[in-house]
Amino acid sequence: MPVRLAAGTLGCALLLAGCGGHDGGDGTGAKNGDGRPVNMAGKGAAQQPVPRGKGSKVDDDFNGDGARDLVLDDLVHRDHGDDAGIGVVYGSRGGLRPGARQLLSAHANGARTKGELPAAFDAEASCDLDGDGFTDLLVSTDPPYDGQGQPPVPLQILFGSPRGLVGKAVRLKVPAQARFGNDWPDQPVCGDFDGDGASDLVLHASGARMTFLRGPFKRGGAPRAAGKPVTAPGNGLVTGRATDVDGDGYDDVLVRKAAGASGAAGALVLGGPKGPAETGVLFPAGKDIAFGRFGKGKGMDAAIASPRGVALRYDVPGTARATLEAKDVAVDAGDLDGDGLSELILSGGGSGSGGGAGEVRVLRGRTTGLAANASATIVPTAKGTTQVLQVADFDGDKRADLVLRTYRGEGEDTVGVYPGLKNGELVSRKPILTFSTAEFLALGDGS
Repeated sequence: MPVRLAAGTLGCALLLAGCGGHDGGDGTGAKNGDGRPVNMAGKGAAQQPVPRGKGSKVDDDFNGDGARDLVLDDLVHRDHGDDAGIGVVYGSRGGLRPGARQLLSAHANGARTKGELPAAFDAEASCDLDGDGFTDLLVSTDPPYDGQGQPPVPLQILFGSPRGLVGKAVRLKVPAQARFGNDWPDQPVCGDFDGDGASDLVLHASGARMTFLRGPFKRGGAPRAAGKPVTAPGNGLVTGRATDVDGDGYDDVLVRKAAGASGAAGALVLGGPKGPAETGVLFPAGKDIAFGRFGKGKGMDAAIASPRGVALRYDVPGTARATLEAKDVAVDAGDLDGDGLSELILSGGGSGSGGGAGEVRVLRGRTTGLAANASATIVPTAKGTTQVLQVADFDGDKRADLVLRTYRGEGEDTVGVYPGLKNGELVSRKPILTFSTAEFLALGDGS
């Protein structure tokens, strides 16, 4: 799904290298999440250089060193008149290293349109668009537009490299035949929709249309090919991270209509040799949708959150259903214990067990499926409003980790990394490291 994007004064305790090594930080030699978690927050650390890589096939690996990195958008800052930029925390074999960090900004990294730099600079999606082994970042901007005809394409690409995301972005080129109407081409989703092994892009074009751009992409921002816009169900906006839901080797994309009081209706558009074209299944209205293998069958399952609860659809596009009592929550999925089944993560909202805005609950994936009355692991978080940023393996132990962000007040937040656990609990009750997105602002704008 998101890719969900969300990070100065950092202390030595934050640096996984040199402050406890890669063994979890407690001297026991245990891997992250197997031993006692250590809160590694602190103050006053010098910035570390970004490790140089040679290329990899790991997701979100911008410097190609084989370790997953973390993108943080909407950095907290007290000056609400300016875009603070995008933060990147680089990883290592032991997990994220907040000392190895970058601040990306429109001034330092944005491409000019008609001689003007963008004011907005927001992370949207990430994948290896040119196939060189370094993940690239798609950024949304606000190019100048006089209101006449088709507006400029607002999306730009920052290409990854052995030094990470450095230098100037290039504007994404959307061929004229792939555009529709006079809307901004936006809402990019990465995936291999035609099954050729290269990363493609799907964009919202206008109305009930979406644009399919075939990869690999050239360094100038042009796709390998693009045809006419594809019809999408309803007035659908593409969203989330592409997933091969039906297991046919082609990534599929979720489209959702404009949200009403009970959320947005969704539909799955299936990939194929010619890209996404066929509508595979329609979903009921909901505020959020997550895909995973929760355990009822062999295929991918869907969890649809709504004000009334979380509806489960097993073996999409199958018809087996169940409902969980969890109202107005956000849903995410990932394999936290490494058993091959996905856990369902519920955040915010309320539930029959007294859930609140700061509570995160984790339901274990089981071969019998998720029970409506299943007990949950409660992850204590900092006081405030908490959202899930990522559910992904950052330390290379084949178990997903939970990255949470809690807004604690005006210009204040806490990002915490909670390792997935193999035995007993699904996820650590304490973060192995914490930091604030405000800490990136000490780096300046990168120029």
